[in-house]
Amino acid sequence: MNTDNITQVKNYLLQLQDKICAALESVEPEARFVEDLWDRVEGGGGRTRVLANGRVIEQGGVNFSHVSGFKLPPSATAKRPELADRQFQAMGVSLVIHPNNPYVPTSHANVRFLIAEKPGEPTIWWFGGGFDLTPFYPFKEDVLHWHQTARAACQPFGDAVYPAYKKWCDEYFFLKHRDETRGVGGLFFDDLNEWGFERSFAFMQSIGNHYIDAYLPIVQKRKDTAYGERERDFQLYRRGRYVEFNLVYDRGTLFGLQSGGRTESILMSMPPMAQWKYNWQPEPGSAEAVLYDQYLMPQNWLGD
Repeated sequence: MNTDNITQVKNYLLQLQDKICAALESVEPEARFVEDLWDRVEGGGGRTRVLANGRVIEQGGVNFSHVSGFKLPPSATAKRPELADRQFQAMGVSLVIHPNNPYVPTSHANVRFLIAEKPGEPTIWWFGGGFDLTPFYPFKEDVLHWHQTARAACQPFGDAVYPAYKKWCDEYFFLKHRDETRGVGGLFFDDLNEWGFERSFAFMQSIGNHYIDAYLPIVQKRKDTAYGERERDFQLYRRGRYVEFNLVYDRGTLFGLQSGGRTESILMSMPPMAQWKYNWQPEPGSAEAVLYDQYLMPQNWLGD
């Protein structure tokens, strides 16, 4: 792994952050991302961008970070003991968008590159990332569009790639204590290096580049849908599931906190408002029940 490779990835990630922010701002009449540059004492830093109180986006963050250190945190080495006692660099773009309108899904995406080095031993590197969708009042056509775009991102790399990483996403974004998926899935991949640097990097770029193609048309279609207090109340309740997953299971959150990352940037994935209700159940046959009955379980959306 040479310096040119690292610079190439970093430049792409910075450009991706710019591209995604510009696309999301295009649906906002006035609200814009506010940029916050930060440095990390242990090494590296980042560029956090947050848009709050928009007409479409209640709160959204699009973060770039490039951090380094002398020891990977337990979240990275627990299943890969060969990474212990290695210096590391980790860079990526991570984003979460929490919309105002309950008919617009929450979305999450990230792409990342990690390098672990130890004198006298070969460098270990890998790519990871993906994107997933969390609707409150889902539309089948939106879910199909999301997964069709995910499949298109994977298609140049082989017919088996989308099914494998779609399955991994279903398994990863699963709330075991609730026995339900966080949403309708998408793609998730990690530890990717077996294709070699160029092809693995190209795949990561394809995932990053397809996120806006997957999400923006849904936002544009649903952002002006009329809603009331009932829909907003359900949205806030379901956001609680998002918080539960990010704080209990999410690898990125654990990695950031365990590695001494910037807490404000790590926890910007949390929704600005959420609520919990004791033993709440949707009314049978209601619009809220549709989410539970038809969407919160792994399934073959594209019928392949």
